[in-house]
Amino acid sequence: MSTSELNPPANDLQPTLIWDLPTRLFHWVLAGSFALAWLTSDSDAWLAVHVFAGYLMLGLIGFRLLWGFLGSHFSRFASFWFGPKAAARYLKQVMRGQAARHVGHNPTGSLAIYILLALTAVVGAAGILTLGAEEQHGLAAGWFSFSQGHFFKEVHEFAANLMLLVVGGHIAGVVAESVLHKENLARSMVTGLKKAGPSTPKSKTQVLVAGIMLVAMLGFGGWWFAYALQNQLQAQPASGQPPVRHVKFVGPVLPDNAQWRDECGSCHGPFHPSLLPARSWQKMMAEQDKHFGSDLALDAPTTAAVLAFMVANAAETQVTEPAFKIGQSVPAGAAPQRITETHYWTSKHREITASDWASPLVKSKANCAACHADADAGTFEDGAMAIPKAPAPKPKI
Repeated sequence: MSTSELNPPANDLQPTLIWDLPTRLFHWVLAGSFALAWLTSDSDAWLAVHVFAGYLMLGLIGFRLLWGFLGSHFSRFASFWFGPKAAARYLKQVMRGQAARHVGHNPTGSLAIYILLALTAVVGAAGILTLGAEEQHGLAAGWFSFSQGHFFKEVHEFAANLMLLVVGGHIAGVVAESVLHKENLARSMVTGLKKAGPSTPKSKTQVLVAGIMLVAMLGFGGWWFAYALQNQLQAQPASGQPPVRHVKFVGPVLPDNAQWRDECGSCHGPFHPSLLPARSWQKMMAEQDKHFGSDLALDAPTTAAVLAFMVANAAETQVTEPAFKIGQSVPAGAAPQRITETHYWTSKHREITASDWASPLVKSKANCAACHADADAGTFEDGAMAIPKAPAPKPKI
């Protein structure tokens, strides 16, 4: 029988410190980090926050693996090492209302803990690989191709969804146990106290370890938002856009050309050549007199120079996410003239409302710089996007 399963007479039970402070801090910060990562997972604008939460979760898992051997009695893996059969048997007992009370983790709860530890590691690792492949950022930047990044993203999302299900099961189990044994298990994970017999091993508070954990997490957060990403933000080309509510990722520096920028930027913001395949630019320069109702009328030397730059830096040649995905979405042989008509662009912008497009701060689908702070550079980082909101009208006096 596990040392966590203790059933002394009720009058012998006394409030006892079961969960040390580092274990409680780990539990709640991991829960908060997962919630934060989940809430920011669908918005490119919150990528910096999403990645921060992911790194924090991985760091917490690393700590918990060590604490499972070095921590107090009930924090050690040896105190809640049950097999799958024991977990299934205990679950049946809970459903029949006959489950024995455990001072530490019960068999079913322990299985959920091990599954969550494993899933967190998988989600975090797959997230790092996805970030490196699709965004060319982070620890794995440049390790894999964009097509491989799609596989890692699928793993990342599948494991995250599975983790959400396990978290839901864990919460349901906590509620069921609390009702069955008439004790508030959630509160015990806050205070660390549970009623236990005199022979129950008592945990030490471990204030020093918890303090080191807290300082490390706050230090990482400060470094991430105030230094690491801020330095990237300062290197980003000025766009004239108001600051957004978080720090942005900054993409690689793409090739530039003064003559191309002068000719193509004289009537509209320059669209970097990496946003269309080479055949699109070739067709555009071959049909200058049909350029959206106007005639470019470039002389032969200028045409040759501008076309050479655009072909050399077309979607097929650059390692940015929009270059790869636009290139993949254009059918073989097709030479679209409008970036906004490519399948990737329309899919990426499908949730933007008509009122956002009609906003005086946006005005047109061609006004990329209205929402993308790095549009001028052509990188179109997920984290550098924010739909501008018109200021609220001043109240009439």
